[in-house]
Amino acid sequence: MIPSSELVGPHLQAFFTEHLTRHKRATAETIASMRHSFRLFLRFLQERTGIEPAALRLVDLDVPAVLSFLDHLERERGNSVRSRNIRLSAIRSFMRLVALRAPDSLGMVSRVLAIPVKREDKKLVGYLSRPEMDAVLAAPDQTQWAGRRDYALLLTMYNSGARVSEITTLRRPQVHFGPSTFLDLHGKGRKQRTVPLWPHTARVLRNWFEELGPAGGEMAFPNARGHAMSRDGAEYILTRAVDRAKTQCPSLAHKRISPHLLRHTTAMHLLQSGIDIAVIALWLGHESIETTHRYIEADLATKEKALQSLSPVTGKESRFQASDQLLAFLDSL
Repeated sequence: MIPSSELVGPHLQAFFTEHLTRHKRATAETIASMRHSFRLFLRFLQERTGIEPAALRLVDLDVPAVLSFLDHLERERGNSVRSRNIRLSAIRSFMRLVALRAPDSLGMVSRVLAIPVKREDKKLVGYLSRPEMDAVLAAPDQTQWAGRRDYALLLTMYNSGARVSEITTLRRPQVHFGPSTFLDLHGKGRKQRTVPLWPHTARVLRNWFEELGPAGGEMAFPNARGHAMSRDGAEYILTRAVDRAKTQCPSLAHKRISPHLLRHTTAMHLLQSGIDIAVIALWLGHESIETTHRYIEADLATKEKALQSLSPVTGKESRFQASDQLLAFLDSL
């Protein structure tokens, strides 16, 4: 009989029920991502080895198995390098716990932890122009209950730059009305931040909450059943608005638009309005300003302004002449 310390199952159960929840206090989104990673990994191993997941041993998770799984993700499932790295990160986190619980497996753990993260191509950030964003906001039919909700949701997303997970879980008490109306957002990594709202957004939300009434529950943007909206629900609302807006703004047809693209749009429009990049980082809840710097890289208008501030070189350029024998010798080589 195989000792339980050599089986994957007990360690994986401890990883999810104790390590991530109690020790790491991981968010629900992080746990869901980890769970999906190991579902894919265990099913892959079962198909390749014929071993049931409950019977897998730690030695079955050595480097060849992990590398084969990562190659499978890219070649057969068509996953991006970023997705591949996310799955590897989940396996690495699990292996660090294995090192504590099963010291005899340190050799295997070290080998798996040595698997490098694959570098990915960095693309310029995509975003919507102001006319495109205006067309999307004008798309919902505000004569209908769902249209008024959709307009309030899309406007709040654009104003706040909130992540889709933040907007779908937003509760009415998180919107603070007053001389300066703001959102109290609970973001990635349990970070909390406040984001101010335009007066127009504040009026739209106030009217929307009055329409919901006390019986509407605490959710700011409930689904048709009055419950919290899902991520797919928010994506559907945006997709439907974009489809309607294409007739008025044909350029939308050539862009792949997601809720996260609205977040990029908020950042780019703030940057183009002259807002300091450090303020934008706080607005979006970025832990590092380096994450926000990519918006400067993508903004051609900012680069053109910088170019215009430079004086062009005038006159004939003169060639440098060495004034020392040693420098003259090096220059002649």
